[in-house]
Amino acid sequence: MQNFLITSDFRRSQIEDLLASAAAFKDGANELKPLAGRSVALVFFNPSLRTRASMQVGIYELGGNPVILEPGGTSWTLEHREGVVMDGDKTEHLKEFVRVLERYVSAIGVRTFAELKDWETERTDPILNAFVEHSTKPIINLESAMHHPCQSMADMMTIREKLGPEKKKVLLTWAWHPKPLPMAVPNSFALASAQFGHDLRIAHPDGYALDEELAEQIKGHATANGGSVEFTNDVEAAFDGVDVVYAKSWGSKDCYGNVDKDIAFRLGLRKDWIVDQAKMARTNDAIFMHCLPVRRNVIVTDSVIDSPKSVVIDQAENRLHVQKAVLTELLK
Repeated sequence: MQNFLITSDFRRSQIEDLLASAAAFKDGANELKPLAGRSVALVFFNPSLRTRASMQVGIYELGGNPVILEPGGTSWTLEHREGVVMDGDKTEHLKEFVRVLERYVSAIGVRTFAELKDWETERTDPILNAFVEHSTKPIINLESAMHHPCQSMADMMTIREKLGPEKKKVLLTWAWHPKPLPMAVPNSFALASAQFGHDLRIAHPDGYALDEELAEQIKGHATANGGSVEFTNDVEAAFDGVDVVYAKSWGSKDCYGNVDKDIAFRLGLRKDWIVDQAKMARTNDAIFMHCLPVRRNVIVTDSVIDSPKSVVIDQAENRLHVQKAVLTELLK
């Protein structure tokens, strides 16, 4: 394992091993200190609670030292494009930034959101891949324009803890939000669910389909691992008989570069695309999942997120254990 960028870079056996390692860390059975005397840089282009805190704590508990950098805040603004005349608001090129930083640290974690401006560019994860290109040290994806593998592995760990290792019926449902959000979390959750062989149902309104190429990859992984994938626009029937409900809003790729168009497009969807008790009653006593932060009574009602079936806090905790497993595998 040279980098940790997307779960589909790894075989089923490898991601199974990561979950086993994460469980050992959670149980206190693994007391390895692979980062003793070593530092890991964490580069945050955007705000974070769970990712930042869990990575800092995880690195410390593995014996290491986290180095937090925020381009444009605690470090210089960064340019990642090639051949750019840097006479604008960017101070340092990512080439120098990475090459200097890797002289100090053993790995680099990178978190950057999609700007929702240019779909064809952002679907290639240009900033994350620029770090990979210029670094000789391992790169960890702490959320990019397209993927959030640490979150999806914590999600898979949570499902296994709550419902066992067998195949489950899993619903990924779009939810209303006042503004368009990146696709990284739904992309990675769908991909990991397929890799672990779950029967996955993806519900979204017209115009909010996932990337076509990624959807084909998800189908391929589901077939290879004994699972299935189906897509629906029926927000009510989507909940029928599922064991897991994962709610997440995302923007329409058809509206990239036009936030106002996306906001107008979703205006009439608010009332129907919320997870409430009536929808949860159609499930097989499903657990409720969300990556957080979540807008209460917008994406999910208080009665659902505060119920005993809500596992959102366990998901958040499991970020710590999964990331310790990833760091250990990368740096052992």
